[in-house]
Amino acid sequence: MASTTPLAERVRPKTLEEYVGQKHLLSPDKQLFKAINSGLVPSMIFWGPPGVGKTTLARILANTLKRPFFTLSATDSGVKQVREVIEKAERTRFMGQNSAVLFIDEIHRFNKSQQDSLLGAVESGVITLIGATTENPSFEVNAALLSRCEVYTLKQLSDEDLMQVLTQALESDIELKQKKVEFKETDALFLASGGDARRLLNTFDILINNVEGNDVVVDDELVNDSIQKRLLRYDKKGDQHYDIISAFIKSIRGSDPNAAVYYLARMIEAGEDPMFIARRLVISASEDIGNANPTALVLATNGMQAVHGIGYPECRIILSQVTTYLASSPKSNASYMAINNASKLVSETGNLEVPLQLRNAPTKLMKDLAYGKGYKYSHNFPGNFTAQEFLPKEISGKILYQPGDSAREREFNKRLEAMWRGHYDYSTDESEKR
Repeated sequence: MASTTPLAERVRPKTLEEYVGQKHLLSPDKQLFKAINSGLVPSMIFWGPPGVGKTTLARILANTLKRPFFTLSATDSGVKQVREVIEKAERTRFMGQNSAVLFIDEIHRFNKSQQDSLLGAVESGVITLIGATTENPSFEVNAALLSRCEVYTLKQLSDEDLMQVLTQALESDIELKQKKVEFKETDALFLASGGDARRLLNTFDILINNVEGNDVVVDDELVNDSIQKRLLRYDKKGDQHYDIISAFIKSIRGSDPNAAVYYLARMIEAGEDPMFIARRLVISASEDIGNANPTALVLATNGMQAVHGIGYPECRIILSQVTTYLASSPKSNASYMAINNASKLVSETGNLEVPLQLRNAPTKLMKDLAYGKGYKYSHNFPGNFTAQEFLPKEISGKILYQPGDSAREREFNKRLEAMWRGHYDYSTDESEKR
């Protein structure tokens, strides 16, 4: 009878010798390896994609150091649970044990108050914190907590690593030992895993159980047939990830809220990180809508903050609101094109001299060199405007921002044309020149 425990859990490594991958951290000459062997381990953040061994390494570390081990998941824990663990850790110290290791999975989903609740215990040494995150900790972990932790980046497993994972599983798991497995082809299996050992092992377990008898020949056809039977195909690191987020953004850009919310649901149901979706919405609000409706960026940014504070499942409502609003808004890529045009011009013309009248003149020498001479303070003139040169003389009159054709931007264009007539030619359709 097959075990109900997933293969990835059955063969989870228990020692550094069994651990696969991350040689850039765990070779004998590396800092983390030396810290573990010395017993002087700081609080740390493990940053890397799913299935590369963050949780396993934390367990091994605590076991090697013979310390009490507590674990929390940021998806279902709050300040109350954090304080309860800290109290337990304090009691273990009073009983003469070493300071406990607290492992927090998906620590990037903790909000500021939840992260702040860890500071005192980390600072005093009551706990050694190990946080795991798939997101850049520079953006997702509070500066105060981050300053008290070392950050270690874990890399996606190579094909060689994945083969070693399978070999160790075949040698150690009681159920797999009963099988005679031949690897004829592994490309499809490794591609499906996306460098994720957990996905690799669970997919391999399905393959083994789908084959009658004890003789199993693993090839690309067997793997592809198995994958096609999945109810929901969505690989966070593979083509489906990029295909669906591409369809999502293009549906917003194409003003189709129905398609946009459909692809949003595809991502939500597959367990996509909500902050990944929220960030893409902020980008779309500026790239695809811009000044045609500036409120879109405000809503998207506020939505991202709300998603960060709330998390699944309720944040899906916020994501839906922002998605449908952006898809229904008037569109303009004028700001996006403006920075592209400006960057291209900078690369072509190099470091042109800033006009003298625009330069700051904090010293007498600079004033004697005519820095700032002739500058006109716009607010001293009617309408807070007076025509003067701001661009370097070599590119004087060059239009980089051409307002789009939305109602709001037509007003922009009308205003710019009235102010800059004779200098910038806003009366022509500059978009046709791009």
